[in-house]
Amino acid sequence: MMHKPLFLVLTAIFSSLVVQPVIGAKGFSVELIHRDSPISPFYDPSLTSSQILRKNALHSMDRLKHFQSLIDQSTIQSAVTPNGGIYLINLSFGTPPVEYMAVADTGSDLIWIQCVPCPQSQCYPQGSPPFDPQASSTYKKIPCGSDSCQALPRYQCSNDVNDCQYLYRYGDKSFTRGILSTDTITFDDSNGQKTAFPTSIFGCGHNNLGKFRSPSAGLVGLGGGPLSLVSQISTQIDHRFSYCLVPLSASSSSKLLFGQEAIISRPGAVSTPLVSKAPQTYYYLSLEGVSIGDKTAQAGSSQGNIIIDSGTTLTYLESSFYSSLETIVKDAIGADPVQSPSESFSLCYGSETNINVPEMVFHFSGADLRLQPVNTFANFDDNLVCMLIAPTPSDLPLSIFGNFAQINLQVEYDLEKRTVSFVPTDCTNQ
Repeated sequence: MMHKPLFLVLTAIFSSLVVQPVIGAKGFSVELIHRDSPISPFYDPSLTSSQILRKNALHSMDRLKHFQSLIDQSTIQSAVTPNGGIYLINLSFGTPPVEYMAVADTGSDLIWIQCVPCPQSQCYPQGSPPFDPQASSTYKKIPCGSDSCQALPRYQCSNDVNDCQYLYRYGDKSFTRGILSTDTITFDDSNGQKTAFPTSIFGCGHNNLGKFRSPSAGLVGLGGGPLSLVSQISTQIDHRFSYCLVPLSASSSSKLLFGQEAIISRPGAVSTPLVSKAPQTYYYLSLEGVSIGDKTAQAGSSQGNIIIDSGTTLTYLESSFYSSLETIVKDAIGADPVQSPSESFSLCYGSETNINVPEMVFHFSGADLRLQPVNTFANFDDNLVCMLIAPTPSDLPLSIFGNFAQINLQVEYDLEKRTVSFVPTDCTNQ
């Protein structure tokens, strides 16, 4: 068994050609579906919006713990829990293309789907047949000595077989095991076009167990490591991608945009540097403080002290920083807080008090980002209004800028300039 860190330098070998060129063109976009939205196949109409939010808040804390555990390891041996994957996309594998739904995750790198042979005892039900490599004319296995194989956290080679056999573990003890492979991955643009990327690297999973759920057939990593989707197609998408997240109650989907379509074109955008830190999978920003009016809670001077993540629902701040922010939030609201019914939420008010939620300004390095009440507070069915910002446990110094804080913002990642930009946007009209 060999162990290699994922934070390898990106190399040109992961670039793939595009059947429908993206360079110099408009780019493309795909629907990004929140797993608990009314248009999701996971949607459970028996759950109230408050129950959904509490469920996702619990997943957020699990995700935070797994992020921290991976950062603490000198060698990355597992990825974040797939159950924390909040958003889904549709994409096709092979020639002819076969469509699947998969979790899209900015906290993970590897692309993988369930593949034949996939015995019932070793695979989870997904609602459609697993991908059959023999039915694709463009499928190939990756040899064990390749750089892409060695970019995996765990791989295995045997003397009689040259295939790159991968094992990718997740924080909740789920795992996928199979053959690292290449094939054509195709996206249906939200405008009806098709964009195909031949020789894309992915895991053909023959043993996939844990908390994976049907109808998702696998996972698409959008992290910063070399095996992620955005790293593999980086040169074809002008090193840019962005997303625009709609409120959970919206009847439309969010958007994931690549290439020229990802560029923020409206005025009012602010940009902050991406900080390079290990593990390379995560997108680190520097948060200097949070202001309400003329009062500011200071975050300290540490560079890369917060991860921006679309798969975490709440925003988490280091405990002493959070305490300072909670103090100025209470001063701004003026009403008496009430006891939170869940340990996931630290600051709640009775909805009958008709509190006036203040605008918050997150001071990232070089970028003052204004967050509206929809980003920072939520109404609950049991006459509560709770803040969607929470403290991390004292033994977890990590901070995460979660997806509620990013609702109705276009968030652009420029992987060449190493920046993240934000602009207020009505994402339901994107």
